[in-house]
Amino acid sequence: MTAQRPTTDTEITDTNPATGEAFFSIAETDLSCMADIMQRARNAQQYWAKLSFAQRAPHIIKMRDYIVENAEALSKVVSQSNGKTLVDALATEVMPCALACNWYASNAKKALKPEMRSAGSLLFINKRSQIQHVPIGVVGIISPWNYPLSIPFGEVVMGLMAGNAIVLKVAAATPAVGNMIEEIVAAGGLPDDLFQHVVGSGSKVATALFENGIGKLFFTGSVNAGKQLMAQAAQTLTPLSLELGGNDAMIVLADADIERATNGAIWAGFQNAGQSCGGVERIYVEEAAYDAFTELLNRKTRALRHGPGCDGYDVDIGSITTEGQLRTVQQHLEDALAKGAKIGAQSTPVGSQNGLFHPATVLVDVTEDMLTMREETFGPVVAVTKVKNAEEAIARANDSNLALTSSIWTRDLKRGRELAAQVEAGVTALNDHLYTHGLSETPWGGWKESGLGRTHGIEGLHEMTHIKVVNWDLLPAKRNLWWHPHDEATYRAIINALQFVFPRSIGSWISASLKLTPYLIKKMFGRWKVEE
Repeated sequence: MTAQRPTTDTEITDTNPATGEAFFSIAETDLSCMADIMQRARNAQQYWAKLSFAQRAPHIIKMRDYIVENAEALSKVVSQSNGKTLVDALATEVMPCALACNWYASNAKKALKPEMRSAGSLLFINKRSQIQHVPIGVVGIISPWNYPLSIPFGEVVMGLMAGNAIVLKVAAATPAVGNMIEEIVAAGGLPDDLFQHVVGSGSKVATALFENGIGKLFFTGSVNAGKQLMAQAAQTLTPLSLELGGNDAMIVLADADIERATNGAIWAGFQNAGQSCGGVERIYVEEAAYDAFTELLNRKTRALRHGPGCDGYDVDIGSITTEGQLRTVQQHLEDALAKGAKIGAQSTPVGSQNGLFHPATVLVDVTEDMLTMREETFGPVVAVTKVKNAEEAIARANDSNLALTSSIWTRDLKRGRELAAQVEAGVTALNDHLYTHGLSETPWGGWKESGLGRTHGIEGLHEMTHIKVVNWDLLPAKRNLWWHPHDEATYRAIINALQFVFPRSIGSWISASLKLTPYLIKKMFGRWKVEE
């Protein structure tokens, strides 16, 4: 698939955050060789881009089949590397990758086929335009540690089906998953050098990519890191797609199904130990439903079990992935308690607690000045607030610099859709949350400081291409109306053209037509006689 990756003497070690045990190491890429890496990728891409979608798709299907056949082994590596449970790894990482392979292999041709664009005015009736989607060339992907498999792999598949070569850099905290992605891609039998896996510091890799002419960079990570990348990219005007996190709001209306709503809050708030950019962090509940909702949510939270989940299935929540993230979660919780919040409930520890564990926590009596309400906690903490009505809930939900996803819980779907249009977020789900990232057919991304651009779906495929217009004349013409030479007749003809397209009356249209037509025929189809 690729030439031997140039490496240094420095190695990155992957340590299971749930147990503290190191289980994998890999040498960093020698970034001084990035020019050669990029050139080999460009050479491979030139061949790959000439293949039809039907010729590319079987490679992606081979990857899908490898994922399905090795689902348990893949889930194990993700669990060891990230700290999430085996069930979590299988459901939110491995399964979406297989689904992504199938959808992009089946739909890329339709999404990226040339599109005829009709003329926008009678003045251009002789013109024909086609919109084409041209591969960018070499696409860079820098991915995070919270979904170390599904986030980058979906973008890899999108990029490949769109005709690009890929340079992938996964998070330093989860290098074993990067190595596993390399094995999955190898199963696809791609042309040599089309996929390049580099290992090292994200900032150093990004700099090397910018310096060596990467066509576009897809980044998922923190807001601050995204802003730094934008500043770097500005020097070369390199296009970016940025997904930078969220502080998602869940709005529970008085008529909501409380059983489903509490189940949804448990899932979207605590899945992956809360380390989901599209997970629930703030819950706004109409006062008529508040007591019933919080009482049931607390009981279900106490029933949850947190502990090591890479060797068994009888655990609900795994560990935080990094020590730094655990400190952030603890800081947000301490800040909330210091400002008057109370803990409604916490999950129950099971098994060894030597890893980076934090109990699933429900906070009540929260105020909008608390860190957990103003910033992304990115941990297993949900803050529940009572509101008077849906309007207050939406106003509070929108009072954030982040706008990735959101949800509204109500039995009245018509009203739910109307309210959803008022919520500032890239996604608003009704009676569900934290699942649309797994829908390959829907675009993923947010507003405000949650980022820019989209991945997934038709929109994600479009992001992997340059839009190109090809334009031509239906009938061969010598000159356009506005071409040289210019004289008063040209000026009057353009005036008549405006009156022809936008007439004040039928009489003005007839008059303009009679004046314009002979001049137009003469200008477009007559010869420009130039004296010697």
